[in-house]
Amino acid sequence: MEIYTRCTNRHEPTTHKFYVKMHGGRGFLWCVEESTPCIYNIPAIKMEESLAMKQFTNFSFHMYTEIVFGKGTQTQVADLVKKHGGQKVLLVYGGGSIKKSGLHGAVTKSLNEGGVPFIEMGGVQPNPLRSLVDKGYKLALAEGVDFMLGVGGGSSIDTAKGIALALANGGDYWQFYNGTPAEKMAPVGVIHTIAAAGSETSRSSVLVDDATRQKKGFMWAPCRPVFAIMNPELTYTVPKYQTGAGAADVMAHTVSRYFTSAASHLGDEYAEGTMRTVVKYGPVAVERPDDYEARAELMLAGSFSHNDVTGIGRDGARGGEHGLESQLSGYYDTAHGAGLSVVMPAWLQYIADNGDADQVARVARFGAKVFGADPDFADVKATADEGLVRFRAWLRSIGMPLTLRELGVPKSDLEAVVGRCMDNWGGGPVPGFMPLGEDAVRTIFASVVE
Repeated sequence: MEIYTRCTNRHEPTTHKFYVKMHGGRGFLWCVEESTPCIYNIPAIKMEESLAMKQFTNFSFHMYTEIVFGKGTQTQVADLVKKHGGQKVLLVYGGGSIKKSGLHGAVTKSLNEGGVPFIEMGGVQPNPLRSLVDKGYKLALAEGVDFMLGVGGGSSIDTAKGIALALANGGDYWQFYNGTPAEKMAPVGVIHTIAAAGSETSRSSVLVDDATRQKKGFMWAPCRPVFAIMNPELTYTVPKYQTGAGAADVMAHTVSRYFTSAASHLGDEYAEGTMRTVVKYGPVAVERPDDYEARAELMLAGSFSHNDVTGIGRDGARGGEHGLESQLSGYYDTAHGAGLSVVMPAWLQYIADNGDADQVARVARFGAKVFGADPDFADVKATADEGLVRFRAWLRSIGMPLTLRELGVPKSDLEAVVGRCMDNWGGGPVPGFMPLGEDAVRTIFASVVE
């Protein structure tokens, strides 16, 4: 195979012709202008990754949600509800932030002027509770509601989805959070106000069981909203910490799809581009909250990180970071993105330290393609380590914690955290890119205790 690219071997960068030669299980680029292998600064770590597809799995993709993006789009909500068949709406939201920002008034005005009857239910909190879904279902049933409108962050949207599932399935919705595939859901529309969870266009919902504090979630095809109104200006008032936590959450949704044994070059390109976008614009949004470009890029990245675009061609076991983090935010009621900031680098470091050659190479590619670590053909592990150093530095730049102590989890709780994590998976390994047994889980959490 011939490749034309820029050569940096003992002369000024210029375009030369290269041949790919295999040596010691790695692919090297051999410059025809030189008598030795020309190892130049390319983002791929193992050339065979880009030259031979290991596995491209079958997949089904349906971009069901209508996205209405841009300034002032929240005024279109009544027309969108009617377009998608809504006759009476349950408006689901959190605390007073949407009222202070004027969004609540804009939404209710649009519904009133559009002749769309509605009732309201506030009180959604971060790490949304199953009990509020129960309350919302009873209210919706009594009032003859047939359309959910989630306004706010992912918690409001996930709560709206839970109520919609209950309405469509005779109130028996919790089964879908425990592994039973959902086949139908009442229509849900959303206006989201933070780039984070991605629930506005995804098929997922996550709730906390009040009794056990365990987080339960799903990814079922019928559970995508029918429309998502996305106005970046609505995210201007999000505090710095929550903006950073949201960016980390967006990053994690792509990380989860990126770390898988199946391979898709196009999927990798989508994923890496999405992650680089978050890396670029996350710090900008934290420091300049009214920067429209930064907020818009993060908002789009948040949706497309979780609507399955970045996972095309690689179904099956993937990620693993969410299985670890869910026991933190669910039990300690911490910000999900903050918990992921603690878990992700530690989890990837464990893979870099203990994984097989392909797994280590994947971490190295992540470091090179997303964070600009210099590829080292002779020492892939060094590239992986450097990439994780840069990953941690980026998380710091958006104000995120890197230890359990910073998250508010005491060192004395380490064994309890490990135990809850294993219990959540029936005592077996935490599934993912690298299945994790109890010793592995303990090592990961112990590495970030303080």
